[in-house]
Amino acid sequence: MNAEALVEVVLPGTVEPEGLQIRHGAVPAPGPGQALVRMEATGVSFAEQQMRRGRYYDQPPFPFVPGYDLVGTVLATGGGVGRDLAGARVAALLKVGGWASHVLVDAADVVEVPPGIGAAEAETLVVNGITAWQMLHRKARVRAGQTVVVHGANGGVGSVLVQLAHAAGVRVIGTASARHHDALRERGVTPVDYRGDDVAARIRALAPAGVAAVFDHIGGRGIVDSWRLLAPGGTLVSYGSASTRDDEGSKQWPVLKLLGRVWLWNALPNRRRAYFFNVWAGRALAKDRFRARLRADLTEVFAAARRGDVTAQIAARLPLDRAAEALRLAESGTVVGKVVLTP
Repeated sequence: MNAEALVEVVLPGTVEPEGLQIRHGAVPAPGPGQALVRMEATGVSFAEQQMRRGRYYDQPPFPFVPGYDLVGTVLATGGGVGRDLAGARVAALLKVGGWASHVLVDAADVVEVPPGIGAAEAETLVVNGITAWQMLHRKARVRAGQTVVVHGANGGVGSVLVQLAHAAGVRVIGTASARHHDALRERGVTPVDYRGDDVAARIRALAPAGVAAVFDHIGGRGIVDSWRLLAPGGTLVSYGSASTRDDEGSKQWPVLKLLGRVWLWNALPNRRRAYFFNVWAGRALAKDRFRARLRADLTEVFAAARRGDVTAQIAARLPLDRAAEALRLAESGTVVGKVVLTP
């Protein structure tokens, strides 16, 4: 372990991707309850795209090391770690800190990756898989035979959502730009071009009676259209505000507006419900329950991958020192799946 050196990518402020910095240092030693993980794969999620603009609603102050999740091998553990984790390949949800060669995590937060799933494949399923599983099964509670709408069906979360929905026997209408439609049809998705006129009207034509659920990462004014697509008993799950990524002003305001709409819709007697999904909800109040739920759900996602119900969508693999290129690629909107960073 002493022969290794720490390499990490630092986000110094609101910069273009090329403004990311590479920092070198000593590999840290795990403290009580911690595990030292040598990163094998981390990824570029939408959160980092917002963070570099200062637009992620609860990001830490600059400078910091981004990286929402990672997969790697445990090199050492600190005192009080009950499980024999040394040498195990694990996944961890972090929010920040993953874009580094070595990362300290709370040992209670890691989930072992089953044999037969590669590091990069597993990485695409951590935050994206947990988010998709919990929205589909804990919030929308979908059932076989229902129809749902997935906005951004070719994206990191969207592509996992589509596959998990099909595994549950659910029909999917997916929005994406036209160049992704053939790939979506091959996955059994009915595609709709989100860049065309009146997207909501075209979706209603495909599902005149309404849909059981809409999964919306776009936010903004379009969230009202998503709500109106629901059939009685349907569920809207909002999980982001991509449409406001490049806006100026308060980074909290778009989320507060979404929360206000959700509260209002749920207060009305309309036989539909809405959620603003936050993967971290409940962690502060009930950490053990949060960890147990996360472990159970990620285990379900990994099991789905081993069965072949979910195939990892790796858009590109780039080394950590090319994080700027990886971030630029992820922001281009031209890729399917997730851009993965490796050591």
